[in-house]
Amino acid sequence: MAADPTLVGLDVGTTGVKAIAISTTGEVLARAERGYPLSIPQPGWAEQDPEDWCDAAQSALDDLSVEAASIGLSGQMHGLVVLDGGDRVLRPAILWNDQRTAAECAEIEERVGLARLIELTGNRALPGFTAPKLLWLRNHEPETYAQIRHVLLPKDYVRLRMTGEHAIDAADASGTLLFDVARRRWSEEVCDALGIPTEWLPPAHESTEIGAAGDQAAGALGVGVVEPGILSVVLGTSGVVFAALPEYRADPQARLHVFCHAAPGSWHAMGVMLSAAGSLRWFRDEVAGESYDELTREAGEWPPGAEGLLFQPYLAGERTPHADPNARAAFVGLSLRHNRGSMVRALLEGVAYGQRDSLELLRELGAEADVGRVSGGGARSPLWLKIVSSVLNVTLERTAAEEGAAFGAALLGGVRAGIFADVHEAVAACVRVRDRIEPDPGWAAVYDEGYARFRKLYPALRPLEDA
Repeated sequence: MAADPTLVGLDVGTTGVKAIAISTTGEVLARAERGYPLSIPQPGWAEQDPEDWCDAAQSALDDLSVEAASIGLSGQMHGLVVLDGGDRVLRPAILWNDQRTAAECAEIEERVGLARLIELTGNRALPGFTAPKLLWLRNHEPETYAQIRHVLLPKDYVRLRMTGEHAIDAADASGTLLFDVARRRWSEEVCDALGIPTEWLPPAHESTEIGAAGDQAAGALGVGVVEPGILSVVLGTSGVVFAALPEYRADPQARLHVFCHAAPGSWHAMGVMLSAAGSLRWFRDEVAGESYDELTREAGEWPPGAEGLLFQPYLAGERTPHADPNARAAFVGLSLRHNRGSMVRALLEGVAYGQRDSLELLRELGAEADVGRVSGGGARSPLWLKIVSSVLNVTLERTAAEEGAAFGAALLGGVRAGIFADVHEAVAACVRVRDRIEPDPGWAAVYDEGYARFRKLYPALRPLEDA
């Protein structure tokens, strides 16, 4: 009797590679993780050596010690890897969280026209995206730019090193700002307007054809979000509220990102906040010096609303709903009664309010859901989950496997290998819900009022950015 095939997923993240081996019923057989450094050569810059990804990926695969029937790939989106004609890396990769390209973003929106850019790509020009990085190289490193013959994203460079293949999936290509998201192909109009040769860009495929997707699409697949009706709610360093769409539909103001989904012929919209669980980590590391368990225990001693204390979670600027890299965080409403626990409570609630901003915009696009699949480090806190569920007024579900993007990559690899007929069969076979968190009606009423107050914070504090 033949052994059950083993499916492997690799997620090439910002801090390291995560690898997972699963069975065809979703049982986790092995896990591995290998880290690598982040370079910050100047304030606001973020770079990595692509060879570090490849070394870590191979080491993680070795650590799994399995015979893989298929290998799927996921990874950090938007990062720029530039190669010469011999596929040699020309400079360190510029990552998604690099903020150097504000002038190039303005240049793109002027060249293409903001309304047309949103119509074609589903997004406006933001510093994290790939196209502004290419223009920055042209403007600031012309010698390097002149040598470019190939452009890849992080996980796709790992694929090149593993297989020799130049390729990208539609989901990840959607985050380059060079992709016609509605037609699921490179946009000659945008590339021509920006003077970027289309022959630099790898062939674009559906995720199931090459067993790969960007981390958000793969992560949503990994928790079973492949069609409208269920949200993906991510409480990671950044926060995401993600909904599958029945058709391509861009937000006219581009407050949400609209990308191709990993399921062929489908799309998704998502709101992204830059400091979700990252806000709690900052408070723990820089202010409190206590464990997460102790901080959330203290927060649990305070009632919903923390007696009027609010937290605006814009520690690293913000993306949704305010595309403002200069936005800053704030505690508002402190009194002599407030203590550390109340500040943590307000912080947890402020992040939840930020995610509700994204949910309200998704609803404007026609995405309706009363269930969200939650993942990320923050999902380990029962208190935070109850807060988020009550703020969103959505039932949250946790799945049996917590690996998210790596798990979704393993499923995509299985579809590519013919082990599953499609992503729907893969999800039905492998994704299982382990528990549910229901909104608290009493808390939800308090949070409706709190959210109305939260929405007034940014307009009130925004003028201080220019002071």
